[in-house]
Amino acid sequence: MYSLLFVFPLAILGQTISGKITDASGQGLPFINILEKGTTNGITSEMSGAFSLTVKQLPTTLVVSSIGFMTKEVKVTESTFLTIVVKEDNVSLEEIVVIGSRNPNRTAIDSPVPIDIVDIKELALTSPQVNLNQILNFVAPSFTSNTQTISDGTDHVDPASLRGLGPDQVLVLINGKRRHTSSLINVNGTFGRGSVGTDLNAIPAAAIKRIEVLRDGAAAQYGSDAIAGVINIVLNESVNELSLNITTGANFAKNANDQTGGVDGETINISANYGLPLGENGGFINFTGDFDYREDYSRITSIRKSGF
Repeated sequence: MYSLLFVFPLAILGQTISGKITDASGQGLPFINILEKGTTNGITSEMSGAFSLTVKQLPTTLVVSSIGFMTKEVKVTESTFLTIVVKEDNVSLEEIVVIGSRNPNRTAIDSPVPIDIVDIKELALTSPQVNLNQILNFVAPSFTSNTQTISDGTDHVDPASLRGLGPDQVLVLINGKRRHTSSLINVNGTFGRGSVGTDLNAIPAAAIKRIEVLRDGAAAQYGSDAIAGVINIVLNESVNELSLNITTGANFAKNANDQTGGVDGETINISANYGLPLGENGGFINFTGDFDYREDYSRITSIRKSGF
């Protein structure tokens, strides 16, 4: 009597593979790609790093990958809970180039909208700017303010603009409260003709702790007078601390003083700030004095008239 024994490999169909993706420290990693090798069947890990993937049959191979981590292949022979540890891929990260306008040195990069934050005390030590318009021109690419020729009162109140829009579309806040606009209406051929802006230079730079420039969605909550954006000026809160700044500069050129040479366009700024505590609940009063002096300049080449 003879008996025959046939052995066939058995494929287990419709199996679910569950597990968790972690880093070397055991922390769960979200949004890691888990793909069944050779197919389009895949899933991404949850916030905790957990995943659950149904495959047609076992054994199979899972390909685990994500930007910033080394790709890993895991062979699965049975439907047990898997803990897959992936390693960081520092070499690949060095090849990524990020291009953008949100400077991390002055921007709240963790916000969903761009907010430029300018530290005035730090800036005063590294730049020669003497008034608020010059400071914003120096650090905020979307801000524009230029000294005007004698036209209207713009020699006294420089029109300021955000994103190239009118001065009356820029909202200026002092500690979150609306700052009043000036009474000067630009009527001649200067920038901002027909609008009324805010005299930023009337606010001493020495009285400012930081400046926040809000654009796009960050400024949308303030209404139609903030179409171009918002400039929020946060004043000093320091007490029992005296700060004194002196800044001066001039132009040295052979074309200065109507082409006669020498020095013109001298600027001098002297400012002081001191705060006193009030009461026992953190109150204070802050005093600031600011002196600005600007000399005229003329470097226009003379034009000779000729007759016929």
